[in-house]
Amino acid sequence: MAFDDFLYHLRQDGLTAPNVSHWQVFPAQAADLRPLPPELSPPLLAALKKSGIQSLYSHQSEAWEAVQRGENIVLATGTASGKTLAYNLPVLSALTENPLARALYLYPTKALAQDQFSGISEQFTVPAAIYDGDTPQAKRKAIREKAQIVLSNPDMLHTGILPHHTLWAEFFRNLRFVVIDELHTYRGVFGSHVANVIRRLKRIAAFYGAKPQFILTSATIGNPAELAGRLVEAPVTLIDRDGSARGEKHFLVYNPPVVDEALGLRKSSVQEAVRLGKELLAADVQSVIFARSRRGVEILLSYLPPSAPTLQPPPNSTNLGEGRGGGGRGGGPIRGYRSGYLPAHRREIEQGLRAGEVRLVVATNALELGIDIGGLGAALLVGYPGSLASTYQQAGRAGRGDAPAVSILLASPAPIDQFLAHHPETLFGRSPERGLINPDHLLILLNHIRCALFELPFGADEGFGGLSAETVQEYLQVLAAGGEAHLAPEKVFWMAEAYPAAGVSLRSASPENVVLQVEDGPSTQLRARLLGEVDRESAPWMVHPKAVYLHEAQQYYVQELDLQRNVATLVPVALDYFTEPLRETSVEVLSVMAEAPQKAWGEIQVTTRVTGFRRKEWASGHILDQEPLDLPPSDLQTTGYWLSIPEETVQALSQAGLWTNAPNDYGPDWPKIRERVRARDGFRCQVCGRPESGPSTAPRTGRQHDVHHKTPFRFFMRRADDPDKARAAANNLANLITLCPECHKKAEANVRVRSGLAGLGYVLASLAPLFLMCDSEDLGLHIEPEAFAVNGLPSLVLYDQVPAGIGFSERLFELHAELLARGLEHVQSCPCEDGCPSCVGPGGENGLGGKAETLALLRQLVG
Repeated sequence: MAFDDFLYHLRQDGLTAPNVSHWQVFPAQAADLRPLPPELSPPLLAALKKSGIQSLYSHQSEAWEAVQRGENIVLATGTASGKTLAYNLPVLSALTENPLARALYLYPTKALAQDQFSGISEQFTVPAAIYDGDTPQAKRKAIREKAQIVLSNPDMLHTGILPHHTLWAEFFRNLRFVVIDELHTYRGVFGSHVANVIRRLKRIAAFYGAKPQFILTSATIGNPAELAGRLVEAPVTLIDRDGSARGEKHFLVYNPPVVDEALGLRKSSVQEAVRLGKELLAADVQSVIFARSRRGVEILLSYLPPSAPTLQPPPNSTNLGEGRGGGGRGGGPIRGYRSGYLPAHRREIEQGLRAGEVRLVVATNALELGIDIGGLGAALLVGYPGSLASTYQQAGRAGRGDAPAVSILLASPAPIDQFLAHHPETLFGRSPERGLINPDHLLILLNHIRCALFELPFGADEGFGGLSAETVQEYLQVLAAGGEAHLAPEKVFWMAEAYPAAGVSLRSASPENVVLQVEDGPSTQLRARLLGEVDRESAPWMVHPKAVYLHEAQQYYVQELDLQRNVATLVPVALDYFTEPLRETSVEVLSVMAEAPQKAWGEIQVTTRVTGFRRKEWASGHILDQEPLDLPPSDLQTTGYWLSIPEETVQALSQAGLWTNAPNDYGPDWPKIRERVRARDGFRCQVCGRPESGPSTAPRTGRQHDVHHKTPFRFFMRRADDPDKARAAANNLANLITLCPECHKKAEANVRVRSGLAGLGYVLASLAPLFLMCDSEDLGLHIEPEAFAVNGLPSLVLYDQVPAGIGFSERLFELHAELLARGLEHVQSCPCEDGCPSCVGPGGENGLGGKAETLALLRQLVG
């Protein structure tokens, strides 16, 4: 079946067409071509023509001209638009003219470096080599001395090259270019670290007398020039007008059908991806399915058969049975692709895709970056990838040159997915996401000044990147006070024996990590091995005692967490449940840095205590049981944005019966009623039988049991005409039961009444990553339903989950009005009756979702 026939099928299919919320067609675009630069050397011209390259796209020509003028550039054009040639051409030209000249290519992953190395070595004669953690020791000396292009990654530059720069003296002395590919991946904590690694690189290059020119490439983000300029701390020329040829592209937003209208529940996006994947196989359209996780890849593969039935062609169809991409017909090989696979295995899959032998690949974002896999006919995105940049990258894997292609985003129930399903224009306008970094983050900067001092002494009047010499001296004095530096009259020297770069992870701002140590083997011959690390702040909730920790799809049971030694001891297991931590959080405002009506931004201290954990069934998510924990609290000093509800808004909503955040008023007789119920129930929990006190063999809780309303108190009081009658009905003895604290928590979760403020926090925290280019885990949410200490008003706080903050909360403060407006649009457009996982969150199995309260609150705040 031809590609056009498959599109016809999508439009006519009764299972698919009704659920396509948006069908965007991008028309084909002819190439804007420019002649090859006449000054190219004959060998380079011959290599280009041998590869079939007779001319350049306009953006490639612009890049050439800008680099010839000595400018740093950032290329922000589409996927498969020829960005690689745009930076290779000026670099190879300069290196061909001067055999002593050197270039450093930095890629975010080893796989991408391997792919780009293959392209260079196959097309050109300039000596190039990969230098990363997998490079054999026996080859490293020759690479340092002979390779004109070294392909590496920021981690290897940080730990394996810069600290040993004396071995690279000739390379740095002749360093002409630094190419940084996939700029959009260098954001947040990782990007802030990499900016400091670039500071160290420029400092060492300057020591050897070099001033390299920077060439960067980026996917579509809101601020490529700003991010590039902050990363390299130099003026950067933006080239973003794409002159490449493009075939017609179709982008569909598919929202799985609703299966329960009242609860707003939809059919699984995974099930729908399996169905569409089978149809693509039957149509012989070479395709990729992107899953959000490694586990998602394996689940999808388990549902996909090695062959699929052939689709019926439409009437009067021609060109039947001809697939795209060459190699066999429908029902070809299906492969997975993710981290954890051996490099040779991944290269085999990539080659199979290029040759057309692999017809369907199920992948994580490991295949998102610019690895050459040829031109696929379709890309299925199972859930929003987390950023618009990633969405464009994944969708861009379908189609190459002037061939048509289709990309389908299958929305999950997550609020951000449902927002995009109802507001698809967000996907196709200018990206609102801005890559944020903070190279001067206190903890990150201090660690890299340590590394820089180890590499070279600091002069008395020497700055560090954009930092003044005075600021650098302050940090050096801190190191001297700790015995790590020696302050001489004219220079500062490293004094500690430690090798600082080895102890600094580029993906964490935490100065301390907890080591994960695995014990396996027979009980009489236990062997300990290192599994990895987690930052100190995350350890109590990630690897608390009895937690189930996942690593490379393997389950590990945490036997012990020793926070004195910063070691967690784990054993491999195979269990049918996972664990979920229970946390209590308090927020203290340390300083207010900006303030306006309804909103503020400042420094805060977040104190979190893990009070226990739940065991949940792996397949269904059903809560099996709950267990308390006694762990010390952890403090996080960071930055936060808080939204406060004015008194007049609370009063207006209370009068309308739409404010459920106030504490319950059970009435003056409640203490007596509570005592009667506990006595009636024999002072025992009516679920698990635990007594409040008893003989020495019985468990003791150390406190009185709770009295629980079977039908929640708020159900009676919600919009009650006569509060006294409603209160009496709620407090009827038949509606009350004695429960221990643990069973009470389970019951409350089942009949929870979600307040308007909780619903507001849920939707804002869910939508915030759409504007920040961050993961949902990068933000914390705290709700003060009664009175926030700083202003005495009900408030919610969104804060950076990074010590000292990275800039996310400040950006949310700036986007306050737009965030609220988008939240209102999203909740209004959700078809559920009273809250669901896609809008304000569920209220519990038998609870109330609070959609009406959240809508009323949003309308008041938006005005």
